[in-house]
Amino acid sequence: MNEFAWLIAPISALVSILLGLYFYFYIKKQDSGTEKMKEISSAITEGAYAFLKREYTTLAMFVTVVSVLIFIFLPAPPIWNSEANLLKHAAMALAYLFGSFCSALAGYLGLSVATKANAKAAQAARNGLNKAFPIGFRGGGVMGFAVVGLGLLGVSIVFALTNDPYVVLGFSFGASALALFAKAGGGIFTKTADISADLVGKVELGIPEDDPRNPAVIADNVGDNVGDVAGMGADLFDSYVASIVAALILGQVLNNLPLSKGVYLHMPLVFAGIGILAAILGALTVRVGKSGDPGNALNMGTYVTCIIFAVLTASATYLLDYEWRIWGAAIVGLIAGVIIGMTSDYFTSDDKPPVLKTAQASTTGTATTIITGFSYGLHSVFPPLIGIGAASTVAYFLCSPLGADYALFGIGMAALGMLSIVGLIISNDAYGPIVDNSRGIAEQAGLGEEVIRITDELDSAGNTAKAITKGFAIGAAGLTVIALLASFKSTAEEAGGTITFDLMNPLVLLGALIGIAMPAVFSAMVMLGVGRNAERMIAEIRRQFKETPGLKEGKEGVKPDYAKCVDIATVGALKELMPPSILTIAVTLIVGFVAGVEALGGYLAGAIFSGLLFALLMANSGGLWDNAKKLIESGVHGGKGSDAHKAAVVGDTVGDPFKDTAGPSLNTMITVMSLVATLFAILIVDNNLLKLLGLS
Repeated sequence: MNEFAWLIAPISALVSILLGLYFYFYIKKQDSGTEKMKEISSAITEGAYAFLKREYTTLAMFVTVVSVLIFIFLPAPPIWNSEANLLKHAAMALAYLFGSFCSALAGYLGLSVATKANAKAAQAARNGLNKAFPIGFRGGGVMGFAVVGLGLLGVSIVFALTNDPYVVLGFSFGASALALFAKAGGGIFTKTADISADLVGKVELGIPEDDPRNPAVIADNVGDNVGDVAGMGADLFDSYVASIVAALILGQVLNNLPLSKGVYLHMPLVFAGIGILAAILGALTVRVGKSGDPGNALNMGTYVTCIIFAVLTASATYLLDYEWRIWGAAIVGLIAGVIIGMTSDYFTSDDKPPVLKTAQASTTGTATTIITGFSYGLHSVFPPLIGIGAASTVAYFLCSPLGADYALFGIGMAALGMLSIVGLIISNDAYGPIVDNSRGIAEQAGLGEEVIRITDELDSAGNTAKAITKGFAIGAAGLTVIALLASFKSTAEEAGGTITFDLMNPLVLLGALIGIAMPAVFSAMVMLGVGRNAERMIAEIRRQFKETPGLKEGKEGVKPDYAKCVDIATVGALKELMPPSILTIAVTLIVGFVAGVEALGGYLAGAIFSGLLFALLMANSGGLWDNAKKLIESGVHGGKGSDAHKAAVVGDTVGDPFKDTAGPSLNTMITVMSLVATLFAILIVDNNLLKLLGLS
């Protein structure tokens, strides 16, 4: 039975893809509303596809070059060495290409349905909240279940063909590298448009958020899809696949130990498959009544999924004779994920003290808005970092009586446990931009205050869901990269004996200090990219208002040139995403090939620690400023147009690249670093500069 238990992974993956297709056709048959609504939705769709096409065309060149380099150099030794296994080199390159393709396909499918669901959700809102909610959630579900289905199916196929976790690592690297570009590019696009629309529209002209007179409004709606749907989907696809691969590598180490009975290589696939089934059952329980709370419905679906996962994995542990301690490690990771999400909820919800006090601070000006929001953002990093550390520690010591290798495997399974329900988490996250777009369409199409109120209620739940998802994604990335660090050490030791990462070793310290700096440099580069791109778009918006007669007054028949702003955001995003993404990979390889694996281990540890801190700070402070602005817009502290509102808009504008560009990109950045290091570890052991010079 144990021998075939892993087949639950591809079977569950196929069921997940089928559920995604069911949700897709459910959305497709819903009413898209008036001609005006269809026109707005069509403009958003056109802009989103234009960006995705140009982004994927650009990335195809990068992927092609990297696949050739992987074929030449991986696995060690390089192909010119007589001992090289050309078949394995080809398998690595093909696995990398397959991972890139699956990540891109998941993003495309999610974007495809999100751009269809927005107008349909707005139309359904005319008949009540309970009619609109399923469209938003099931639209997000296409993204969620496509991501986990394609991810686990891809891993299962590569594993079935090669039975080698190291080759599966190539698949994971393909997914992660593409995710880094997609998240950075989508984040730069969406925040360019959002900042530009807000600063000129709300602050300078005092017009509503989704006013059709604003030339950037369609680009803003497009950005919600390319950043928060395709980008976040790629991000969690990356973490999900990486967690499975890390556990597979650590499970392979156990496979030859007497106690393992040869079963633990397959255990990550079994638990991942069960996680998909739990997420499917949880998704089918998500309901909201006519006057229900969408936020509670989304949260309840998450809690139900967690309970189902715990019960099903316990059953599998009993039936397949797994160690209960390892099951416990997976559940520890799952609990930690929920707690980290709840922490993000506390710091970003508009009925909790951090947001309330930041909104209050806005009454005294922009400076106090920034100071208060940033300070609460700093506070917010403490609980989740403790949670990540506690989860890895408990998992380690829970499994350590079985042996040191089991303890590391426990950390890998904790990361997998946290990401096991990711299908539902992504569904909740992708729900956010869909209902945000539906709110914009309702305002632009003039559907009336009641419809806007309903879409605002849906949007508010979406904002909270996105904040929880970002916290969950960061926590999951944290545990995943800790597991990948263990995988890196294990892989390097295969070629070079015992390796220790002692901070008293100057090479380790050097690597750690470089690693600590990398997330800060990366964040600066992508946010400066947003700033430069926003400057170009702001100039265009001002030009159109100045040079187009009747535009500012809303004269009938006068329309802004939406396409120009979409083009500015697209061209700028593609230009700005490449340098920080390439730098991430290049510096990782330079540290390894110059200073060796010990320096590289320190580098990874430094990047993990500072990356998690920056990601949490940026995600939570950005979400906090956003909801403080929305709270004021609801009527408190003078409401829209007041001085407090103007200060809060500036705070939200500062927070936009924090929470939607730099912050979530850091998850993928540290994962990519860890995967690159693990892939090249064996090559670096024998081919670093210090060793060639006889200095190590």
